[in-house]
Amino acid sequence: MEDADSEKEAIRRRVWNLMEEKGVSRFPRPVFGRIPNFAGAEEAARKLAEQREFQRAEVVKVNPDAPQQAVRFAALSDGKTLLMPSPRLRKGFLVLDPRKIIPKSYAKASTIKGSFKHGVLCPLRELPEVHLIVAGSVAVSKEGVRVGKGGGYSEIEYAVLRETGAVREETPLFTTVHDVQVVDWAPKELHDLAVDVVVTPTRILRVERKCERPKGILWEKISQRQLESIPVLSELRQKTRK
Repeated sequence: MEDADSEKEAIRRRVWNLMEEKGVSRFPRPVFGRIPNFAGAEEAARKLAEQREFQRAEVVKVNPDAPQQAVRFAALSDGKTLLMPSPRLRKGFLVLDPRKIIPKSYAKASTIKGSFKHGVLCPLRELPEVHLIVAGSVAVSKEGVRVGKGGGYSEIEYAVLRETGAVREETPLFTTVHDVQVVDWAPKELHDLAVDVVVTPTRILRVERKCERPKGILWEKISQRQLESIPVLSELRQKTRK
């Protein structure tokens, strides 16, 4: 919907500007067009790691953006298998097994470059069951509605994992953000993800889930360009046509 798209873009611009004005944005900068890195990302990751969902999880899927690097490091340090999508999902998903990485390399392995050195690209048919998802956000509402940077990658990643059975409806979904990224309201469309828990450097916001998440890929939302640039989408498309 055009109205929803314009409202989301207005929220993004407001949050990006606010982060720069308040000096809470961190490298890489400028934050415009990104899932913004923020001051206190490590404290937010520490708070997330204290939550029961994280402690129970054996496999954690975390986005590859800079503000969640500390979450990825925490997962590896806690002996959890890390599932990490490659940037823009162009090469699919990487699996990082902490048992196959020496502990002093966990910090490097939690970076994008290091993940390709220490992880392995995983075929769709071999994706492990995910027990917790951590997504990056530009903004998130107090009701848990997440606003990304506009590319739809978190939604596509989720949909792919639902299609393969690696993720289920009840799989918890968290996000870590700075406090200024929490907004009063954000529009929600059918394909949008709502989170269960918002973690900031100062607080934990648990949200009552009010609607179902997408059960798979909404093919009508997928463009030809996305099919061509994201191989796992083409692979799944071919399977659905057999």
